[in-house]
Amino acid sequence: MRRRVLIIEDEPDIARLVRTHLNDIGLDADIAEDGMMGLQLFGASEYHLVILDLMLPDTDGLSICRKLREAGGYLPILMLTAKSTELDRVLGLEVGADDYLTKPFSIPELLARIKALFRRVDALSDKQREQSVDEVIRQGDLLINTAQHKVTVQGKEVELTAKEFDLLLFFARHPGRVFSRVQLLDQVWGYNHDGYEHTVNSHINRLRSKIEADPSKPDYILTVWGVGYKFSNELRE
Repeated sequence: MRRRVLIIEDEPDIARLVRTHLNDIGLDADIAEDGMMGLQLFGASEYHLVILDLMLPDTDGLSICRKLREAGGYLPILMLTAKSTELDRVLGLEVGADDYLTKPFSIPELLARIKALFRRVDALSDKQREQSVDEVIRQGDLLINTAQHKVTVQGKEVELTAKEFDLLLFFARHPGRVFSRVQLLDQVWGYNHDGYEHTVNSHINRLRSKIEADPSKPDYILTVWGVGYKFSNELRE
């Protein structure tokens, strides 16, 4: 089955140019000229990638990105923007974008980023097939059920975003091992570009607020000062 891409971009020339080159590498693509149209198309069809402009006429791309992530499941999102500050990059990644490309961009670079995202999706699918579909991890009062994509603490279900779940699961599978922010970006997010480490801190802070009894004194995700983070290996089941 051919992969389908949703392009949410209000500049017609850019949108058509991108679609043409996507067609050249065997991808089908639909164009939405604003955020609302993008959400309507997304709700009506199945897509394998979204190319999302940060600046849209009716809303901002960050809001659209949040709504796409709320739909559940994993869908790679490549964000396009005329802004290039570190804050903009971090914000885009924190709300769920997988990669970030600043305008003006070259078509070969865009296609290379897209191919890299699809390779990550394929690698993730292969890894998930290799793992037990009914894996259950219990650490202290924390229980992770991968088949149900469910996390409970003291028997109470905790609502996590897809990335928070992936981060927690990665930690829980490697108790006691210390990971730097760059390593976590590479293993959980799939990239390790400089300047994006802040997004790891933000996700860990939000994760702690949901699973820790006292986030200022965490039991599960521990800070190793000057190095990174680790999942406690001293919890009792």
